[in-house]
Order: sequence, then C-alpha cells, then structure tokens
Amino acid sequence: MTNSLYETDYEQWLENQTIALREKKPDLLDWENLLELLEMGNPKDIVESNLVILIAHLLKLYVQTDAPDWMKLSWYRSIDEHRNRILKAKSKYKSISKFLPSAIESAYPDARKLAIKESKFADGRKVKLRDESEYPYSCPFSLSQILDDDWYPQ
Repeated sequence: MTNSLYETDYEQWLENQTIALREKKPDLLDWENLLELLEMGNPKDIVESNLVILIAHLLKLYVQTDAPDWMKLSWYRSIDEHRNRILKAKSKYKSISKFLPSAIESAYPDARKLAIKESKFADGRKVKLRDESEYPYSCPFSLSQILDDDWYPQ
C-alpha cells in the first residue's frame, strides 16, 4: 500500500512517512523508498539545477540571435534534455508543480550569470559579443514557455 502511495500521491506518502518517523513507528515506514529518496537527494534541488541550465540556454537563444546554427543546435539539445528531466520530476513528485514558480525565480540569476559567462567564450568574429545589459534582469519566459516541449525563443 505504501509503495503505491509513493507512486500515486507523493505528498501524502511524505506526510505519512514524516508522521511515522515523528511517532517512532518503524513498522509504518516505507524503508525502500525512503532510502532511495535519501540517496537521490532533494528533488527540488535537482529541478532547480536543471532549470539553471535550461533557462541559460533559452536566454542564449533569446539574446544571441545571430549565433551560427551549429551553436544553436547545441543549445536546442540541452534545452530538450533539461526540459525532459524537469518534466519527469514534475510527473513523479506532485510538489514540484507548486515549487516551479519559485524555483524559476531562484534559478534565474544563476542562469543569467551562466549565459553571460558562456557568451564570453564565443568567437567575436562569428558571433557578436553581447553586453551583459542585453540579458534581462528578470526572467522573460513564462512557466508554460519554459516547460513547453515545442517552444524556443525566436
């Protein structure tokens, strides 16, 4: 029963496990999934680190419109990979949906910093080097755009 709750209602499962721990009732603990969770780490941290990379590459597409196709292709691939990771976590952990807006807000400054840093490695003869001020100070993308498999900045 507990295993199925872990799969179907993560928040409820987590609450049940918290109560069982607090009340020192080891027979009510889902040891296998608790161990997996502890080994995996906090899914919110994992989502946020994927958001940093995803948003950084969305920003590069948004700002560096004149980048060569081979560069953009690399960004598209990274966007797809990190979007997929976030969407998988979102489907596995129901709390991720509630966490995403604040995670985007938290991840954006690091994503902006990463996009700016990576843009400095660009060859100025092939790609116009951008000023930091060209990267928006707040996220220009909506949550639905960030998670939409078919959306990329034009």
